[in-house]
Amino acid sequence: MNKTHVKICCISSVQEANLAIKFGASALGLVGNMPSGPGIISDSLIAEIVCEVPKHIQTFLLTSETKVEEILKHHSKVNTTTIQIVDALTEGTHQQLKNELPTVKIVQVLHVLNESSIDEALQISKNVDTILLDSGNPNLKTKELGGTGRVHNWEISKKIVESVNIPVFLAGGLNPLNAPIAIQKVQPYGLDLCSGVRTHGKLDESKLKAFFQAIKQ
Repeated sequence: MNKTHVKICCISSVQEANLAIKFGASALGLVGNMPSGPGIISDSLIAEIVCEVPKHIQTFLLTSETKVEEILKHHSKVNTTTIQIVDALTEGTHQQLKNELPTVKIVQVLHVLNESSIDEALQISKNVDTILLDSGNPNLKTKELGGTGRVHNWEISKKIVESVNIPVFLAGGLNPLNAPIAIQKVQPYGLDLCSGVRTHGKLDESKLKAFFQAIKQ
């Protein structure tokens, strides 16, 4: 099996970024303004972190903007290598984003709710670089767009991975205990986690160490 890439999300400082990289993260999640969830930081801090991390590390801007024009404005403030769109687009297309930012990877989050998510993933996969499967619920009055700490139905995620021809990250409730099971069951390109390696909201060195040791087994 190929190496599983790891994205540590909700990075809140240069120090946390360096800690995640030290243990093996190949990507960092930097959370912009959201209606709910952990890890929200200012655009100026995102930009600072992006400037400080090594160039080979992918930096993901998590944006809740749903209009292409607003997504472009948001990204211009931070200049991450990747844009992670956590909600469905309401104006414009993924292709427009790719045309405007040809060197930036476009990742669309899909919140796995039921079997209909498989068809949705197939459609999305035609227009983006990567899909990220998470456990939020954008249909709630206050949208859940990530950072729930909940595991979703991995049977559906497995079917999505088998169906699409682009990389798929798996997120939602991952930790050192269940991550090896997730890799074996779903076989995603990468894992994305936040709360599973934190204590009282802070990145926990011992949990990071345990996580990376677990997925190497």
